[in-house]
Amino acid sequence: MSERAETAARPDGMAALIARFTRVAPERWLALMLLALHVAVVLDADATVTRAFLLAHYGLFLLWQPLVRSETRIEPRLAVPVFAMAALLVLVDSTWVMALWLAILAGLVGAVAASQHEGRRLGYLLALAYLLALLLAWVLPQSLGGAALLPATMQTAARYGLALLPLIILFLPAARVRGGSSTLDFIYGLMLSLLIMVMALGVFAVVAVAQVSYAWALVQTLLGMAALLLALSWLWNPRAGFAGLGQVTSRYLLSVGLPFEGWAQRLATRAERERDPESFVRDALADLHELTWIRGGHWQAARGEGRFGEPAEHGISHDFHGLTVTWQSSRPLTPALALHVRLLSQLLGYFYAAKVREQTLREQAYSQAIHDTGARLTHDVKNILQSLKTLLAAAETATPDDSERLLALIRRQLPQLAARLSQTVDKLKQPAETEAAYMPAQVWWRALQTRYEHDDVRFFAEAVDDTPVPQDLFDSVADNLLTNALRKRQSEPGVAIEVRLELQPLLGLTVTDSGAPAPEHVARNLFLSPVASDFGLGVGLYQAARQAARSGFRLELPENQPGRVTFWLQATVANLGDSRSGIADS
Repeated sequence: MSERAETAARPDGMAALIARFTRVAPERWLALMLLALHVAVVLDADATVTRAFLLAHYGLFLLWQPLVRSETRIEPRLAVPVFAMAALLVLVDSTWVMALWLAILAGLVGAVAASQHEGRRLGYLLALAYLLALLLAWVLPQSLGGAALLPATMQTAARYGLALLPLIILFLPAARVRGGSSTLDFIYGLMLSLLIMVMALGVFAVVAVAQVSYAWALVQTLLGMAALLLALSWLWNPRAGFAGLGQVTSRYLLSVGLPFEGWAQRLATRAERERDPESFVRDALADLHELTWIRGGHWQAARGEGRFGEPAEHGISHDFHGLTVTWQSSRPLTPALALHVRLLSQLLGYFYAAKVREQTLREQAYSQAIHDTGARLTHDVKNILQSLKTLLAAAETATPDDSERLLALIRRQLPQLAARLSQTVDKLKQPAETEAAYMPAQVWWRALQTRYEHDDVRFFAEAVDDTPVPQDLFDSVADNLLTNALRKRQSEPGVAIEVRLELQPLLGLTVTDSGAPAPEHVARNLFLSPVASDFGLGVGLYQAARQAARSGFRLELPENQPGRVTFWLQATVANLGDSRSGIADS
């Protein structure tokens, strides 16, 4: 094979070797790591051989370790402590360093074992038992005075019997390796390592102070730790009314130095009082800059931004519902504080989004009010224009003999049209301050007949007296209904139109025509929303119905059939007495 072919083949061989290593189950690396540790610690060998096995043990540990994912590239800042620990373990010949390393290993193995399913937990439990046995039966006695503290049989069992546990782990059936690192319960592993360290230091203290044997010191330490754990377990979740350390710890982790409920209550109160979203956020964050673990920060929204507190070196940002909040602190936030800051940001974002929606609804309501007012006044102007067109048509068709009658008609109509136009302009200028005007039913009825006396409209009424009627409402409804009926007559010649006024028992007005009925979809939405119209905006009757409801009346379409289409405006029973008394007073 040529040199070029060998060079080309090397990457393939290296890739195959790497792929083979990545397919090895973590339990296999764990077993080999423990076997190398056993040879280096227990068997009597030369210092060079011991250091070689310790170095091999540390390399196997790096292949097994669950802290960093296998495909992650190690940065220099992470490589420094890795090599420092390797140098400490290999170069420093101290049983206390080995005891510390065994406690750390036991914590890591226990953390992984706590998160494994039943099929994979056995190997890690055997590894944890091996590490504890090696620490208690070999390393710790060596630290306290040598192998003379243990019987010869115990030393032999520790030297040769403990090696069976890694061998069992090596030959246990293992699942296929995962692509990432092992699952790690950090809190469980940290607590386990601390317990092992406390136990080792406790044994040392008992031996040094009480001058008892190692076995009796170990028993006393284990009994003391068991009693302490039993008391802590009872205090964690007691049954005598006390909340317990578990609830106190959870409450502390959720509050972390901040009265969360008090701040949330102030936040809700401020949300009811403040209308502007940006001002609300600025005032809400002003309550948080006094925290010792938060120096200040910065917030940014769609229509504003601002700062609170003082700038600091470390920061964390959250974005919820269009509100970005950056919290700054003198030190990096712990996981509990980071979670707490996230909850605060999320709650503030929800309130901010609610304020934005509230402002949007106010703007839409304002625009809708402008539209409603413009549409209603537009129809009033259209009705006045229709009356003017009627006067002009009468003037164009009048003969010299009709001059006196035409002059009388103009004298009657023009003041009414001028008054209605003036009233419309007043509504446009001051829509909120214009009060409803009332006039006697007899006067209003006569004026309506005069406006439509040339349109072949039949009017019916019985005993019309001076009962006050709301002029604006009745003019708007009558002009809308009659204009629609007259327009229908243009496309359907011969349509008869009738208007009926009722004063007893309820005040009402009825307009009936003999034309075609309104389509079903139009009739269904006629008073509920604007409808499509070929002659206007399609909101005339919709606005008339809303005006009637505000005045204590209702506008309905009780009949909608061929040859008889009836619209009915009538006072409601609930508002009849109030309407009559208010009309009479005015």
